[in-house]
Amino acid sequence: MQLDVLLFAAARQMANCDHVTIEVGDNATAADVLQALGRQHPQLDGLLPSCRLAVDCTYVDSENPITPDSEVALIPPVSGG
Repeated sequence: MQLDVLLFAAARQMANCDHVTIEVGDNATAADVLQALGRQHPQLDGLLPSCRLAVDCTYVDSENPITPDSEVALIPPVSGG
């Protein structure tokens, strides 16, 4: 299935866009999404280990299933002061 993944902060800057489209299997998990992001958009690969994945506005663990209608967002670490 194809998924649009929303990008924020450093991920958006590295990809030079606010979302990317990836291809994952029909029974994909959040871990599969992160792996596909690294393979299909290598400019994000170095950032992915420190990112969280949010599905339908909720942070998820690596085993969370992804459906074709899920809203998926890649959230890099944030800092501030």
